[in-house]
Amino acid sequence: MSVSPEFTRGRIHDVVVKPLAKFLDERGWLAELFRSDETDTETMPVMAYVSMTRPGIARGPHEHVDQTDWFCFIGPSNFKVYLWDARPGSPTHGVKQTLFAGVDAPVAVIVPPGIVHAYKNVAAVTASCSTRPTDCMQERARPRRWMRSGTRTWQSLPLSWTDKRQDLR
Repeated sequence: MSVSPEFTRGRIHDVVVKPLAKFLDERGWLAELFRSDETDTETMPVMAYVSMTRPGIARGPHEHVDQTDWFCFIGPSNFKVYLWDARPGSPTHGVKQTLFAGVDAPVAVIVPPGIVHAYKNVAAVTASCSTRPTDCMQERARPRRWMRSGTRTWQSLPLSWTDKRQDLR
């Protein structure tokens, strides 16, 4: 039986939360998700995808061995983002960080390898999340899913799971 680690609340070293500005006019709005002249080459995205998440549903938790994820939450809903530092040797090992992101707080969240992450749509509308991973070609062979990987299981995280939809509380 594995012992559940204790996570303390705080900010996680190397996780970057960047506000995203929406530029509005009579046509609607535009938001720059990233710019190569403002992005570190180590976290430069190599691909992008968009996922839709229904109200009350969560994605994750999982971590990546080599891949940095760059999530963009801009709406039309809001998400609760969960992060746990599981990196041995990290100055913030054992820290849990949560934040709200989306239509009310548009942000990009840069999640480095070894940070366990999940997010939940906490509003009443279906919403999208744009993701731009780095090193994704190497990662396909070695992802770590916290729900299926030996001693690293979702039971070791301080979560309450109520059904197969992965309902984070």
